[in-house]
Formats: sequence, structure tokens, C-alpha cells
Amino acid sequence: MKKLLFATQNKNKLKEAIEILRDKYDVSSPPALENEEELPEDFFTLPENACQKATFVAEKFNLNCFAEDTGLEVYALDLQPGVFSARFAGLERSDEANKKKLLQLLEGKTDRRARFRTVIALYENGKITYFEGILEGEISNEPHGSNGFGYDAIFKPSGYNLTLGEMEDSQKNKISHRKQALSKLVKYLSDSFEN
Repeated sequence: MKKLLFATQNKNKLKEAIEILRDKYDVSSPPALENEEELPEDFFTLPENACQKATFVAEKFNLNCFAEDTGLEVYALDLQPGVFSARFAGLERSDEANKKKLLQLLEGKTDRRARFRTVIALYENGKITYFEGILEGEISNEPHGSNGFGYDAIFKPSGYNLTLGEMEDSQKNKISHRKQALSKLVKYLSDSFEN
């Protein structure tokens, strides 16, 4: 099975990618990343951060790899928290504090539409190619479910009565923003391989 290196230190994201791609690729994170400090994310857009992480890891370890950045974009909050989703309530990156802050900001608002957006940057021999996945939905009034991570317990995908936190991993991984972006990456790699 062909190998794909995922430049991430987020074990939840790595687990998702392994599950989503397990029939097509052997996905792993470079072992040396465990000894690294936090990967750089110095920009204000998802593509720039994904590119920065992929380039940093590829050039430091001389490896082709992909990285991603994901944000929750809430329409009534001018697409916040967006690129700051993980640090929305502070630098300690607390999922619970982030959810609590978001729910407080939406109190009294009728427009609760939101979307998860993932951007993957593939670093391949010095060239960057981008792939995007978007999952539309809305923010629930309170958390439901304990599966997943981040904002999953308060995000209800369009067409579903469950939050991502209430879904089984297999169900979430069929529709998620990350699944969509990874599927585009796989198609690109398959097409490149055939040509």
C-alpha cells in the first residue's frame, strides 16, 4: 500500500485521516514530529497555514507530505472563529472553552448557519497543490454527543438531526469536510500516478 505522510501533531486529525484513507493509503505522521515544538501557523488564512506547515515539515525532513488547516466559519459572526478556531477562547486550546464562547456569542441570534472548511496543502517536490472540503450546517443551542473533538458536539450538518458529536466515526467520516478534501487529494494523486 502506498504511503502518505500527514504533517500534523493532532492525533484526532491523524486518526480521522487514517480511517478515511485506510483502503487506499497507509497514512502516518513523521515520527520526528513528536519531538518538535508546535508546527508554525503564523498566517490569517487556512491555505497559508496549511502551506506553511507542509513546507516546514517537507523541507526540515526532506519528505513529500501534506498538511491541513481547518476552521469553523459561523455566518452570523462574520465567519469567525475561522482560522482561529482552535485558539478561539485562548491559547490553551480548550475545546470546552471554545464551544462555550461560541454559544455565548450566538445567544439570541436566529441565524445559526455555519460551515466547517478544511484546506489541504500537498507539498510535492517543491510544488504546493491545494484541496478544499466544506461541510455546511448549523450550530445547535447546546452540546450533544461525546464523539469527535473540537466543535463537533455543537455542529449539526445540513440534512441531519444529529450533531457530529452524536454520529459514529464511520458516519461522520463519510460526509465530513476533511473527507471531502482528502477525497480530492486522493483523486489528484491517482490521476498523477496514471499519467
